Amino acid sequence: MPNDAPPGIEAAVSDKIRCDACPVMCYIKPGAAGACDRYANDNGVLVRVDPHVVLERTVSHGGKVVPFQMGAEWDGSIVHDNKVFVTAIGAGTTYPDYKPAPFIVSSKIDGVDMVTVVTEGIFSYCGVKVKIDTDRYLGPETATVRAQGEAVGHVTTGEYGSQMLSLGGVHHLTGGSKKEGRVTCDTLMDLCNGKPIELTVDGGSKVVVQAGKPPIVNDVPEQRMRVGCGSATIGMFAKQWHGKVDEVVVVDDHITGVLSEHQAGKLLDIPDTGIKMKGRRSTPGRYFQVAEPGTGWGGTSISDPLAILGPFDKKEAKPGTRMLMVSTTGEHAAYFELDETLQPVEKPLPADLQLSVERIQENCEPALCTVLFMMGAGGSLRAGVTDNPVRLTHSVKDALTSVTCGGAPVYVWPGGGITVMVDVTRVPQGAFGYVPTPALVAPIEFTMKLDDYAALGGHMDHVRPLESLGQGTQVLRQTDSPPVAATPEQRR
Repeated sequence: MPNDAPPGIEAAVSDKIRCDACPVMCYIKPGAAGACDRYANDNGVLVRVDPHVVLERTVSHGGKVVPFQMGAEWDGSIVHDNKVFVTAIGAGTTYPDYKPAPFIVSSKIDGVDMVTVVTEGIFSYCGVKVKIDTDRYLGPETATVRAQGEAVGHVTTGEYGSQMLSLGGVHHLTGGSKKEGRVTCDTLMDLCNGKPIELTVDGGSKVVVQAGKPPIVNDVPEQRMRVGCGSATIGMFAKQWHGKVDEVVVVDDHITGVLSEHQAGKLLDIPDTGIKMKGRRSTPGRYFQVAEPGTGWGGTSISDPLAILGPFDKKEAKPGTRMLMVSTTGEHAAYFELDETLQPVEKPLPADLQLSVERIQENCEPALCTVLFMMGAGGSLRAGVTDNPVRLTHSVKDALTSVTCGGAPVYVWPGGGITVMVDVTRVPQGAFGYVPTPALVAPIEFTMKLDDYAALGGHMDHVRPLESLGQGTQVLRQTDSPPVAATPEQRR
């Protein structure tokens, strides 16, 4: 068995071999892979299907790690160790719990002896947080989110210009039916690996989510997120409207803004227009609940902006009053003038107001889906680092140990345990896998000074120098070309 193959393989009576990389404990026949498609029987030897990945840091990118598929000319030698980072991608796991991490690698960085401990963790306690930059209404908070008809998460609280989903978690992976667990696992893995996933929200919309791509809501690709709420939009562009129009209403599902009543309008001495708004008045020029949420103007259900207006006050309104109504993305806009009966009559949008609508659009960032993988590093994973797992937790919280995911920086949550989040677009392609328990497999690395590793009770007898990594290791380097899938030969 090669040195880099996972330990603990049991020979079966037949020509099958048993894999202990996860609790499924597959018996794998020659030439076949296990249920996870990550380990295979190669003439009686259990091999990891994908290569172990090392990242090379590049000076031209400010020292950032830049993933690149290994070129055919690579001779198997490791590049200078002060430029490389050993990831857990393709390293294997520590299951069962008592085994040291598959790779505990020492190196010297800027003259300091360092060690990186890498493991492909098996995570039942994991999920993704999805940030969807759009004004479109996806569904009510706490509504169930489904994939292939199975519950995989829920809608959580919306943030400024974004709607948020919480997907996965141990209850969906293990607490429901077998199909729910399998679909949840597949959904998480595909999202983390940058694939598009179609989701439906109970009582809401259908949305296609893909990390780093615009969302597609009810089969319509989104273009931009809002510049701000209706009130903020008034504040941002009031000076550009001054003198060109008498009233502006910025339609927003959350906070609709009215220029003449808003503090920005008062500071510009814009007179009252007699406008009457539906909904609940907050502070001057700010209105809540002007319409039901939806996929129309400003994230509301309306297609006719006049639906949110009441009759104009005859004591203050004047015929000829000019009014612009616009959404928070500039996607919708209409211009009206009051007739002799104080009824708004739609007119062509003047060129100078068209420019202000375009300015709103210009200030809207592109609609985007962000997928953050969230995992909890439990006792079994930590035991692969040290024989006293709580010391690793303390070392991480004391900033003596750095945590990464496939070489990408993570956010470590405060409080107990080691709970981290990572932007999946910063992790090399194809880094996430699964085991059919079901659970997700994700790379996690712990880097610290060699002395600190010894102090926390690390597995010092398993430390190996970086130079010992040879064939079966893949170096990812900078390139102008996108990463491509490994060939069957490389996957051996």
